[in-house]
Amino acid sequence: MTADPNIDTGLPIRLLHDRVLVRTEGSDGERRSSAGIVIPATAAVGKRLAWATAVGVGPNVRSIVSGDRVLFDPDDRSEVELHGRGYVLLRERDVHAVAAERIEENATGLYL
Repeated sequence: MTADPNIDTGLPIRLLHDRVLVRTEGSDGERRSSAGIVIPATAAVGKRLAWATAVGVGPNVRSIVSGDRVLFDPDDRSEVELHGRGYVLLRERDVHAVAAERIEENATGLYL
């Protein structure tokens, strides 16, 4: 059986509608507190939102551009692998906050 030739060539991908493709930061494994205490991956944590970096946006996305950091709920995500790397695919409405230098100080968020 041969490999799919489209995977090897790295064809460009265009996101549709209000989709946002993000690359998560860090891992779901153990982490450290601000004081340097190691917290194991098995430790129970309350509902926690996660930060990620937007790497692609669809044509109907209004508040996010590639390179922005976005805050989202890890429970509401679809994971996808592209060219050997893992990404998360979200809808713009599933993003809770956007962190970027271009955002004005008094501006309100679209979905906050």
